[in-house]
Amino acid sequence: MYTSDSFKPLLNRLVQTPEYFTAEDLREALNHLFTPNILQPSQVGAFLTALHVHRVERRPESLVAAAQVLRERALKADVKNSEGDFIVDIVGTGGDGYNLFNVSTTAAIVAAGAGARVIKHGSRASTSLSGSADLLESLGCHFKAPEPGSITPIPRIPFTFILAPHYHPSLALIAPFRKALPFRTMFNVLGPLINPARPRGMVLGVAEREIGPTFAKSLRDGGVERALVVCGYENLDEISCAGPTWAWELKDGEITETTLTPEDFGLEEHPLSTVMGGNGQENAATLKRLLTSGKNIPRDLVPVLDFVLINASALLVVSGLAKGYKEGTAMALESIASGLAWNALETFQKSGQQSQSC
Repeated sequence: MYTSDSFKPLLNRLVQTPEYFTAEDLREALNHLFTPNILQPSQVGAFLTALHVHRVERRPESLVAAAQVLRERALKADVKNSEGDFIVDIVGTGGDGYNLFNVSTTAAIVAAGAGARVIKHGSRASTSLSGSADLLESLGCHFKAPEPGSITPIPRIPFTFILAPHYHPSLALIAPFRKALPFRTMFNVLGPLINPARPRGMVLGVAEREIGPTFAKSLRDGGVERALVVCGYENLDEISCAGPTWAWELKDGEITETTLTPEDFGLEEHPLSTVMGGNGQENAATLKRLLTSGKNIPRDLVPVLDFVLINASALLVVSGLAKGYKEGTAMALESIASGLAWNALETFQKSGQQSQSC
């Protein structure tokens, strides 16, 4: 039984002796937090602030524990052939402040066209003008909310998008408190770790170099088999098209730190100013031009093309379909030129329209 009084010792430990606040303590505290109407607003605010000030939210074991609690409370997804397919996702934590084109969503579609099975977990815009959901809705995609108490089937198609708020009602309980605070909380960066589809491979972008190793360890401890955690030198939560990117590769249980550049992908550098984004409709128009131009990519889209190719290539390497980044670039380019990337998006559009009519 969770009560306001049973929460007090946990809050006291976190505030007074954070070094002794364990991952199990965090699990207990979060189960209090996600039980409706038992905590006072002052307790919630104090808890979120103490997690942030004492940097408990930066510990790998804390991220893993929080992700476990949220997954346990999430609505379930029935992923068709989840055991047979190596499911992957590409996502950023957000918060880099650049408002660039939706590269990770586009890269996901391109990688799907090249043979990867991508189940992307995302939301609407938070720190930019266009989140992944905004982009896809502008392209005519529909996201059907799962029915409480039921298990939603996710079809075996190349690209699927699942809207995070549909599967994580617990987060709605604390949304007002998070909005009232002047800093980003742990829950701003947990999204990549709580995909209900449980991807086995991930490309995950972070906007701060110092949390790169933390996320790599959290992915490993959470059961991800292969991953690339990345942070552009500009504190960009993507692989940068403008210069070097810090990267932490998870493979065979080992984490290796490295640096990637556009040259590693066989591509030229482009300033970030050439890949700026707009709102959902504007980015949707750019994506459609990119994926329906075949081999005749408009010259003004070359920077966006290369930005997408870099990140799609990384996802293809993580998926095991490409042996190296230059091979991944070639596969991604063929996915666009052949129309297979656009076909992957259209397949998802049609599946959403069918579910809406059910």
